[in-house]
Amino acid sequence: MIARPFWLKRILARLTERNVLWLAGVRRAGKTTLCRQLPDARFFDCELPRTRRLLEDPELFFADQQGRLVVLDEIHRLANPSEVLKIAADHFPRVRVVATGSSTLAARRKFKDTLTGRKRQVWLLPATLADMRAYGMTDWDERMLKGGLPPFLLGEGLADEDYLDWIDAFWAKDLQELFGVDKKGAFTKFMELVFHQSGQLFEATRFAAECEVSRQTIQHYLEILETTLVANVLRPFAGTSAAELKRQPKVYAFDTGFVCYIRDWGSLRPEDRGQMLEHLVLNELCAHLPRERLFYWRDKQQHEVDFVVKPGRSQQPMAIECKAQEKKFDPAALLSFRGRHPQGRNLVVCLDCLEAHRKRFGDLVVEFAPFAAFDRILMACDRVPQTERP
Repeated sequence: MIARPFWLKRILARLTERNVLWLAGVRRAGKTTLCRQLPDARFFDCELPRTRRLLEDPELFFADQQGRLVVLDEIHRLANPSEVLKIAADHFPRVRVVATGSSTLAARRKFKDTLTGRKRQVWLLPATLADMRAYGMTDWDERMLKGGLPPFLLGEGLADEDYLDWIDAFWAKDLQELFGVDKKGAFTKFMELVFHQSGQLFEATRFAAECEVSRQTIQHYLEILETTLVANVLRPFAGTSAAELKRQPKVYAFDTGFVCYIRDWGSLRPEDRGQMLEHLVLNELCAHLPRERLFYWRDKQQHEVDFVVKPGRSQQPMAIECKAQEKKFDPAALLSFRGRHPQGRNLVVCLDCLEAHRKRFGDLVVEFAPFAAFDRILMACDRVPQTERP
């Protein structure tokens, strides 16, 4: 068992704000293992009939846990999980509760009350830079090819059957139990296409034709992937210019390992590393910043900035580009972006950059930073805790 101190610290900090915390994350992200590392926590597995019987009377259960930290793992197995957490939040402030499940509280088929204002949430992501340091790993190709789910990343080789088993379990245990999705073939085809085209602009009509369902169904499928944290949907950052894209989202798969599996990559070319680096950078951004502050930018001349961090009221947008090789950087997109949004920090994250430095391109000053230090750069931006994810 390898500790993940970044996430343990995040959970304990959030529990000082509310006594109920929802630990969200995809299947096999390590939620159960992480909760077992919480100091002095009492662990209850809601998949066990005995635990479910204990929680048939939540008031009596929490009365016996006064002053303790309680983990309710796989809480969606309960008949009415939101009622249990609501009772803890409203009537037992001295009991700290960490609840986990494979999907978020937005899976309303089981959660009639999303507990807005009563809980805090931590979104457990695939392995971050902090996790890689804890694991003692520095091979970026290995991280990209295997992905960041701990059992996959720490295992030997590339086990294709593990990715297939995960997809089958996602369908059977998440989609069927929480959403009741029918047409398995259409949904599985859609998810595979999203993974294969990860990082590109999303066109619902094209997906509808390939999956042989309606455009509205495709939009519903995308909402499910976003709700279950299997896809990250970025909206465009735009001002008043008619030349900027304002509506069309970009969609990223949650993990590089599944992208490489679907694309049948057993090794990476330089251009592949650049695409996978975007996913790793987005993973770090989601770990440190509220999701609603993350965007991409594109104009109708096809200049594109990978990520834009929307600032607070008195700050300027930070533009972030991702490059496997620093020498491949072309300033045209940043120059176009700054022509419309003049003020703000410009950052290029590179795999081959050894130390942070700056370069000038005309009037544009650009910072270059090694990916290995990217999370430390984000620490300065990490002023607002993760908010409730819709």
